[in-house]
Amino acid sequence: MRPFLALFSLSLFSSSAIFADWEQFRGPNGLGVTDVSVPTTWSAEENMKWIAELPGNGSSSPIVSGDAVFVTSYTGEGDGIMRHLLRIDLASGETVWQKSVAVGFPEDPDKGYIGEHGWASNTPVTDGGVVYCFFGKAGVHAFDFDGNELWSADTGPQSSGKRWGSASSPILYRDLLIVPAGDEARAIIAFSKTTGEEVWRFESATTEETYGTPVIVNVNDSRTDLVFAGATRWSGLDPATGEEIWFANYNLPGNMSNTTFVSGDILTVSGGFPRTARVAVKTGGTGDITDQILYDTQKPTTYMTMPVEHEGILYWISDSGIAFAAEPGKAEELWQERVPDLAGAGGRGKPFYASPILAGGKIYAVSRANGTFVIEPSKSGLKVVAQNKIEGDDTIFNATAAVSYGNLLIRSQNRLYCI
Repeated sequence: MRPFLALFSLSLFSSSAIFADWEQFRGPNGLGVTDVSVPTTWSAEENMKWIAELPGNGSSSPIVSGDAVFVTSYTGEGDGIMRHLLRIDLASGETVWQKSVAVGFPEDPDKGYIGEHGWASNTPVTDGGVVYCFFGKAGVHAFDFDGNELWSADTGPQSSGKRWGSASSPILYRDLLIVPAGDEARAIIAFSKTTGEEVWRFESATTEETYGTPVIVNVNDSRTDLVFAGATRWSGLDPATGEEIWFANYNLPGNMSNTTFVSGDILTVSGGFPRTARVAVKTGGTGDITDQILYDTQKPTTYMTMPVEHEGILYWISDSGIAFAAEPGKAEELWQERVPDLAGAGGRGKPFYASPILAGGKIYAVSRANGTFVIEPSKSGLKVVAQNKIEGDDTIFNATAAVSYGNLLIRSQNRLYCI
């Protein structure tokens, strides 16, 4: 399908709000929040700026820097799997260039949950001049905005015991590219973002069967932590050296698909299997801070989706389709309600893989098969403003949305939509 122009957005934006990039998974530091307003209703015709066909499937999220949209996908199977990075023009939806990377040996087979997300689930990251891709066993690759490959580096050939593939996304910290290579190397690895040389490596068995993304926490003027939620253990590292500053053991034994959420001085994460729970701890600790965990609750919780925060309240929509609100650091929820109209959600009974984002004061939650729910944040209960389905696309929507320059970008398995 050729990209096409459609109706202009009915929203008006201030220049300070419009000109904001979305350069990593869930935007700045993974918080998923922007002041930019985007439409609350759309379809294949209404408020649709363009539609871009992608070369193959994927679950990674789009990112935006200036007029450049970057997104990844994959084709093939076994030792023939290829990962693809596309630069798409934000104004027109035209593909500017496409680069492809081979694995070089067989990938994890299509069994278990890998069939739910595929082999292109890691969202790239950019500093505005270079885009960095983590392609699992195919390693890390850095491209300039003209599509020239600047460097590549191995991240290891290992697999987890479940062989579900890779999904964690890289982040940038100063001059470092930090890659959570739990499946591939049982480690978090920091590379020089200019040369690809390995700078440090934090090895831990707790990084196996982990699929979340690290976050940067500014503790105070003299201390910054790199926080990663692993299986059975939270770790806070010095992002410059990889030295572990603190850790907290929790009863989240495996399959850690979630990313830590930062709310002031409160860290929250939810996940784990076979026991799924939500836990929280305050920043600033050192050494073993297990006894400082604020709570450990199994209700309400979520296996893989992150919250957003609005006016001091966290809002979640769990992968099972339950929406709820809670105060940071508080175990008890303010409310919980099932999201309506989730019939035929598919995907092993998990209607949501994507995490919600907050744009212009409204929550946008992309479901896998029932469209995007626009929700008004409220302390008193679930208030659905709209449910937007895109006709003609029956594939699964696994990717978290992105917002930039007044545009909402939503990705299905093999299409990218600009609203």
